[in-house]
Amino acid sequence: MAVVRKQPNSKMCFVCGMKNIAGLKAFFYEQEDGSVLARFVPQDIHQGYPGRLHGGIATAILDETIGRALMTKYGDSVWGVTVELHVRFKAPVPLNVELRVIGRVTKDTRRIFEGEGELLLPDGTVAVTAHGKYIKLPLEQISDFDPEEQEWRVIPDEEWPYDTHTS
Repeated sequence: MAVVRKQPNSKMCFVCGMKNIAGLKAFFYEQEDGSVLARFVPQDIHQGYPGRLHGGIATAILDETIGRALMTKYGDSVWGVTVELHVRFKAPVPLNVELRVIGRVTKDTRRIFEGEGELLLPDGTVAVTAHGKYIKLPLEQISDFDPEEQEWRVIPDEEWPYDTHTS
């Protein structure tokens, strides 16, 4: 699946924050089918059982990825706030390897959207699935978010090696 755009990261978000020492530092890519692909490498600090990703952190990356799928349609003008999230754990998730998450919007109405996603192991096995419902809101109703202060920008990496002003 071809990547059509890389989404921004921030400074302190647990999932995408590049300066959050406990964070996942995940990167997000919009794909040609309207889904979002996330890439991250969970570290020992993200452990539940020894050598395994904590289920709450698997839930967080799925929630973020599904929520970001809305950005493929609306950009930064509409954000999703989680109303409910149902998660199913199917296989243990290892640490210290690159993992991928796919999120997509499955229903989009005026005020609410629904989405689903999967956390994939390096061999492509689906380890965790989620289905969520989100309310659509403009960012100013959610948070006092200053894009400059939060360092909200596209960060180049090996999958998207373009400068931070590329959108």
